[in-house]
Amino acid sequence: MDFVDLKTQYAALRERIDARIQRVLDHGQYIMGPEVAELEAALAARTAAAHCVTAASGTEALLIALLALEVKPGDEVITTPFSFAAAAEMIALIGARPVFVDVDQDTANIDAARIEAAITPRTRAIVPAALYGQPADMDEINAIAARHRLPVIEDAAQSFGATYKGRQSGNLSTVGCTSFYPSKPLSCYGDGGALFTGDAALARAMREIRIHGQDARYRHTRIGVSGRMDSIQCAVVLAKLERFDWEVRRRMEIGARYDALLAATSVVPVKIRRDRTSVYAQYTVRVAQRADFERHMKSCGIPTAVHYPLSLHQQPAYAAACAGQSFPVAERLAREVVSLPMHADLDANSQQRTVAAARRFAPATDAGIQ
Repeated sequence: MDFVDLKTQYAALRERIDARIQRVLDHGQYIMGPEVAELEAALAARTAAAHCVTAASGTEALLIALLALEVKPGDEVITTPFSFAAAAEMIALIGARPVFVDVDQDTANIDAARIEAAITPRTRAIVPAALYGQPADMDEINAIAARHRLPVIEDAAQSFGATYKGRQSGNLSTVGCTSFYPSKPLSCYGDGGALFTGDAALARAMREIRIHGQDARYRHTRIGVSGRMDSIQCAVVLAKLERFDWEVRRRMEIGARYDALLAATSVVPVKIRRDRTSVYAQYTVRVAQRADFERHMKSCGIPTAVHYPLSLHQQPAYAAACAGQSFPVAERLAREVVSLPMHADLDANSQQRTVAAARRFAPATDAGIQ
């Protein structure tokens, strides 16, 4: 069984993907070819964002957003300690300081109620991540940001295709960033990403930054990066977009089925709030004896993964700067979370096998996690 099955997805889309790639090979515009503008238009239309700017990766998208918002060395940026390192990494890379705020136990997303207390005169932005495919509490976060005149960068690397109160993830704040890394719900066959905004000036800055700060060939108006998404990777995403709505529905169905089948066990799924949806970039549960659970599942032929085994303030790269800080919820989740197979082509038999193995480890008589 595959944890994420890209081979079956490719088999279903082979003709479309191959044709799209062949078009790029035929016209030879591997950098900033027509697929770039076509994908940006398609993604903007899907999210209802006024502007979409593709980027070389989701991480690069975060960097471009921070640069466009003129975050500088010595500034502070509030973000979550329980996520992939990309946001904190980009904040630190430009010389700013990531300021961590603990997360909500049920969703694993940043706890909006704790954000305001972390704001100081040096705060320049807030970066909430949408962990496991579900947006954070964006209305509350945006309201706090508005009171303090701060921009919000939605890290939607795991949530593209999800909705929040009927609005599309990626278009819920000042800037949204997403990733098309191969394991993401909407993905390419390498690295790729995108930024979304309703601000024309920000969109222009982001377009210039991603191509070495140029507003015209060899005219550099600002410091930039080599942050372009390749034409071939844009072609792959364009092909995958054709069945993405179906894949989103399938992910939601599979996630709901997991929830129902695991309801009477001590395996506790991450909760989805009623006013939003999840695209289940991962289907993640909490298990008190995680190492034993992983060994058990492996013995049953079921792959698992841990997202993530350490909170960021516990990581060697950030530990010195975070000395003395503790984020108890993030630390507990890092000890307990484990992800089960999840992809749009996961068949019912494979899901039943997965659940049956989990239930053998955690039958209904076990005490659950509180």
